[in-house]
Amino acid sequence: MYFAVSVVLILSLVLSGGCELITSTESSRTEESSETAAETTETKPIKPDWEVPSSENQAPLPSIADVVALVKPSVVSINTEVVAYTIFNQPITQEGAGSGWIISEEGIVVTNAHVVQGAESITVTLDDGRAFPVDMSTVATDSLTDLAVLKIDADDIEAVAVGDSDKLRVGEWVVAIGNSLGQGIRATQGIISRKEVQVQEELGQPLRLIETDAAINPGNSGGPLVNMAGEVIGITSVKLVDVQIEGVGYAISSNEAMPRIQQLITNGYVVRPWLGVGLATVNQFAVLRYGLAVNEGVLVTNVATDSPAGRAGLEPGDVIVSFGGEVMINVWQMTEAIHESEIGQEVEIIYWRGDSKQTVKAILVESPPP
Repeated sequence: MYFAVSVVLILSLVLSGGCELITSTESSRTEESSETAAETTETKPIKPDWEVPSSENQAPLPSIADVVALVKPSVVSINTEVVAYTIFNQPITQEGAGSGWIISEEGIVVTNAHVVQGAESITVTLDDGRAFPVDMSTVATDSLTDLAVLKIDADDIEAVAVGDSDKLRVGEWVVAIGNSLGQGIRATQGIISRKEVQVQEELGQPLRLIETDAAINPGNSGGPLVNMAGEVIGITSVKLVDVQIEGVGYAISSNEAMPRIQQLITNGYVVRPWLGVGLATVNQFAVLRYGLAVNEGVLVTNVATDSPAGRAGLEPGDVIVSFGGEVMINVWQMTEAIHESEIGQEVEIIYWRGDSKQTVKAILVESPPP
């Protein structure tokens, strides 16, 4: 028995010694390999003459303060008084505030139609504090594009330059200047988020708008959105408001607005091709309410007397599905198609009346004065 125990102890010592020998041998080999690799690998300089780039040649950032100083004297506050009625049919006067900008040194001011629509009186206050009542006969509006012009009898005023909105790039700096919250002219800065945005179904405007993250608040409507050259490239119009939405405002681009502004100044209203119908986009409610045979198209809600639509035989309740060879699915598309046509042009209209599909032709005429 003692002999067996001795044998076990001897074997244990031999095995332990063997393990130490193997471990020691492997460790020494690893150290030798590392020393060999270190001796054979040399780090070479990538570029011995490299230096930290100098910032002296970088272009300076544009000065927003300089832009504001250039444009602010041409931005005005617009205050209105509108007569409303209570539930007891008693008249009350309500006050409104908006913005505008001087487009001509003769005192012509541009703003939004919704700022002055229905106003009994309008007062324009310049940046220097001078206030001028507006002759209501000089107010011209186009509610379809939410544009308006008016005139004040003021001397020593500055007009702001109008820029080319087609040259805008997404990410470009812009400044919104206006009578924010009705508390006087103030400026906010941001960038161009998107161009040629179509939000007509939500906002009812048949225009492609500029989207910006510059802060737009009540009272900003009608004020200018300007680039870093101090040029008006947009007219602040609307802002999307929701608890989940922040920094999404829209402006009518200068290139879209200027032809309408020119007509408002020279004619007093915008001349465009006219069909003479009231329209609504077909939806599931309309299908169920009126028992329509189609679930997509443009519903005719009314037809003006002695209009191209009336002479062509269109009636309220008809659903237009094609205009001038193009499929129609909503009011904005139909409105744009009419306005892109020519006065005097004959267009083919395909529509549904009940379960019957019909085709007529109408000759568009000049829109009547408002």
